[in-house]
Amino acid sequence: MAPTAATVYDVKLPDIGEGVAEGEIVRWLVKAGETVKEDQPLVEVMTDKASVEIPSPRSGTIEAIRVEAGAVVPVGTVLVSIAVAGGASAAPAGVAVAAPARVQAQAPIAAPSAPASARVEAAPAVRALARELGVVLERVSGSGPGGRITAEDVRAAAGGATRASASAPASVGAATTAAGGDESRVPLRGLRRKIAEHMRRSLSTAAQFTFVAECDFSALVENRSKLAPRAEAAGVKLTYLAYVFRALPLALREFPLLNSSLDDAAGEIVVKKRFHLGLATATDEGLTVPIVHDADRLGLFALAREIDRLAAAARAHKLKLEELQGGTFTVTSTGTRGGVLATPILHHPQVAILGLHAITKKPAVVDDRIVPRDLGNLSLSLDHRVVDGAVGADFLYALVDRLRSPEAWLGEQDLS
Repeated sequence: MAPTAATVYDVKLPDIGEGVAEGEIVRWLVKAGETVKEDQPLVEVMTDKASVEIPSPRSGTIEAIRVEAGAVVPVGTVLVSIAVAGGASAAPAGVAVAAPARVQAQAPIAAPSAPASARVEAAPAVRALARELGVVLERVSGSGPGGRITAEDVRAAAGGATRASASAPASVGAATTAAGGDESRVPLRGLRRKIAEHMRRSLSTAAQFTFVAECDFSALVENRSKLAPRAEAAGVKLTYLAYVFRALPLALREFPLLNSSLDDAAGEIVVKKRFHLGLATATDEGLTVPIVHDADRLGLFALAREIDRLAAAARAHKLKLEELQGGTFTVTSTGTRGGVLATPILHHPQVAILGLHAITKKPAVVDDRIVPRDLGNLSLSLDHRVVDGAVGADFLYALVDRLRSPEAWLGEQDLS
């Protein structure tokens, strides 16, 4: 029988956008000679945005895997070649390919959200820990969302022989307290390595400085208490962060330079006309920044709902690619741990990031009397190449003025 003509598809690392120029091949989900179906995950790739899986653009047979696991490759690199026989949905392994026509196929990307029954659900950092400790993930019962295996699950399965401190991310590792001063090392890979690279690049590129202002949140706390029953009835968890996200576009319209980025190559400041606010979110892999797109078009309750949804999706590793793209300004909150202040690092190439810190009752002087007030600090880090200190201070106080008096600008039309 004559060999069946075949088409070979070269699957490339796609252009993920947002300044992401490369990706780390975390692990292959297929091997050479294996038959695959369209949309079946082929490989897990880590970028500085998130861990994503690249699905197969066609049904066929894996002709060759072009890049080894652990390699860091630029966008456009051919990752794997898939043979599709004579237009059929799949080509059996071992069939000779006569004069294959080579087509450059750009693979789509999907967030890692396949059902747990299809394969083990675990973050790249957790898989790295399992390899180090000799734990077979298929034998571990996951305690995370949807049965996802966590670092603690892996350590428990390993019998606790190597137990990292609670303050150290699993992807980085920590010294153990075993007799003899033994230590454990985990490769700096995946999202943790991407965060390290991104932060270092941001610090070495931008001329960063931080301006801090105190804000009296008393009126906002009262407004939130008043609206809480109505929000609860609507199924919304109303947070202080929602007020910040509602007020930010108003202040950014007054000071558009803070809603911009710097194109170093072109020597141009790119002022953004839409308000896509990033929400820095802590996950078990590291910091992820999902985006609230067009925040100015959402009311207070809608913002609270979207913030909660994105944060939950980030922690469960179920963000879509588009939910990580397009940010123009970023907000980071210290959450329940509070803190007096911090100096956030810019989410390059953005030129501004806002830190929200603990809001607590403290004595304050009001009309020459000492009274209890709900006070908290806001820290604004800026790229001094674009934003002067005076402009940054004016912006921050414009935001503070709004947060001090929410009822002055937050009407009924701004709630839903």
